[in-house]
Amino acid sequence: MDVWKNESAAWPVANPVVTCASVSDAGFPSNFVADPFLYVQGDTLYLFYETKNSITMQGDIGVAKSTDKGASWQQLGIALDEDWHLSYPYVFNHLDKIYMMPEGSAKGELRLYRAVNFPLQWKLEKILMKKPLVDSFIIKHDGEYWLFGSDHSGFGTKKNGQLEIWHSSSPLGPWKPHKKNPIYNVDKSLGARNGGRPFLHEGILYRIGQDCGETYGHQVRVFKVEVLTKNDYKEVEVSLGFEESRKGRNAWNGARYHHLDVQQLSSGKWIGVMDGDRVPSGDLVRRFVLGCASLAAVTAIVVVLGVLLGAVKCIIPLNWCAYYSGKRSDTLLVWERSNAFSSKVRRFCGRLNRAASSLRVKIRPNTWAGRLVLAVIFAVGVALIFTSVKCFYGGNGAEEPYPFKGSYSQFTLLTMTYDARLWNLKMYVKHYSRCSSVKEIVVVWNKGTPPKLSDLDSVVPVRIRVENQNSLNNRFKKDELIKTRAVLELDDDIMMTCDDIERGFNVWRQHPDRIVGFYPRLISGSPLKYRGEKYARKHKGYNMILTGAAFVDSKVAFERYCGEEAKRGRDLVDKYFNCEDVLLNYLYANASTSGTVEYVRPTWAIDTSKFSGAAISRNTQLHYKVRSNCLQKFSEMYGSIGGRKSEFQWRKDGWDS
Repeated sequence: MDVWKNESAAWPVANPVVTCASVSDAGFPSNFVADPFLYVQGDTLYLFYETKNSITMQGDIGVAKSTDKGASWQQLGIALDEDWHLSYPYVFNHLDKIYMMPEGSAKGELRLYRAVNFPLQWKLEKILMKKPLVDSFIIKHDGEYWLFGSDHSGFGTKKNGQLEIWHSSSPLGPWKPHKKNPIYNVDKSLGARNGGRPFLHEGILYRIGQDCGETYGHQVRVFKVEVLTKNDYKEVEVSLGFEESRKGRNAWNGARYHHLDVQQLSSGKWIGVMDGDRVPSGDLVRRFVLGCASLAAVTAIVVVLGVLLGAVKCIIPLNWCAYYSGKRSDTLLVWERSNAFSSKVRRFCGRLNRAASSLRVKIRPNTWAGRLVLAVIFAVGVALIFTSVKCFYGGNGAEEPYPFKGSYSQFTLLTMTYDARLWNLKMYVKHYSRCSSVKEIVVVWNKGTPPKLSDLDSVVPVRIRVENQNSLNNRFKKDELIKTRAVLELDDDIMMTCDDIERGFNVWRQHPDRIVGFYPRLISGSPLKYRGEKYARKHKGYNMILTGAAFVDSKVAFERYCGEEAKRGRDLVDKYFNCEDVLLNYLYANASTSGTVEYVRPTWAIDTSKFSGAAISRNTQLHYKVRSNCLQKFSEMYGSIGGRKSEFQWRKDGWDS
């Protein structure tokens, strides 16, 4: 939490810190990453994890290193690769030697490896058991070593609901079974299967378990171990204290998280690593099956429409039907007489064709009822086509953030409003709070009685900052409570997709010294004249970005706007009750000789104020006239920006800028 890394313009760094994409980009093709375990050496963190090779489709053990408290990770490579699937790389130290005990149940053994050149070279030390144990760990407790694991191979064993314990005087064995084995053989939702490294807190041992009820790896559960002896074992579930994200598929762990490793550092602080997924287990297969079913249904609907419209005379070729009297080969006839199944198929095909004829009689396209039926069937077919396309090409439905230099980050969303626009605000908060990178929403309340926080449907913290004066300058007031460097200034009447917002944030992270936004303007002429976006596109350039939808550096932008140099400009904003965004553009331009604005083209945007009747600038001509006056006044104060111009370009990633 609150780890900053200036090099990649991530303020602060956000989860996830390692993805299958970042592993693949490092040259190690991966379909997914899971089961993370930490190994701490001084100030260096090593992260061992399962990575499924996207070429061999087999699980290997990867390793990454961090020297900045986990803010960034360098992929070191594959630490262990066997001829069978590997996962759950439990790494621990014993007598100054580093061991790894990964799951390799496909081999039917529990193997222990020792590092010969940490962290990338390992040697088989010993086969601990000839049992296909899954998700096993070893821990020393009360002078004895304990091995926890699950064996799903036994008759009557409930998968993901079984747990066994073994004990020994050494982690190298030999291991003896606990007298109460199996400790659990229960429902898979109760956390019997291990879900990470056990830990000690205030002298009490805690075990992490997996809840696989709704889907595999749905969530982790924590159990306090009350009794652990050779003859008895008792544990009780306690609260994890983990606040789940409510962003659904837009959260990196919105659907499931099934592994946790927490460790206490020498400083006394704690560090934890967890895996997560946006979608339930088997989502890809489910979407494929649903897409195929939708496609099959569309085919059936096309045939039915063809029958009703007379374009299709029969559903099945006539020579397949039992009542067909046409010519067929003698060989085929002899085969059909001796084959009962063929006879049944021919009779079924005949019934289908008779059903088609009956359907044409009952539903006549030239009647109003027939037309209504045709319209409904057609609408259902169109809906099924969209469903099929979405399943095959629509992805998992998430609007994911875009990494920059391998890191993710978060921003604060800030909007300014008043009581007459509460309807806009409610819809605004509900939509944008679910975008992946939004950390907090700040509502600058300029006039009237502010709403209660309970009136707003938000999945991130919302802070309402009530102002004493109704001033547009409040938008850029210094706010020490904002915890992110990036702030998205976004009017409460603008609705656009979370994906557009995420793209804009990614561009800002590449140019954090600029105003990066979605509404460009070109200021030119003598005298300077304010015009709309069409003028900028016609002249193929822009030199201003409206801050009604723009990313800025909160520290830089607010300090410039609230500084003594900007006082005359702020007074003019209060006089006209307009032009605060124009002033900020002038302040940026006055502080730099290079480019100060960057444009990102949104896929679409809707002005919701037109539906509520609470639009601020109803008279466009008067609004533009006031802004033209502002341009002339600001040019006298801070110098003209008319000579600057950035051209619209088409980026490789398809973004217009």
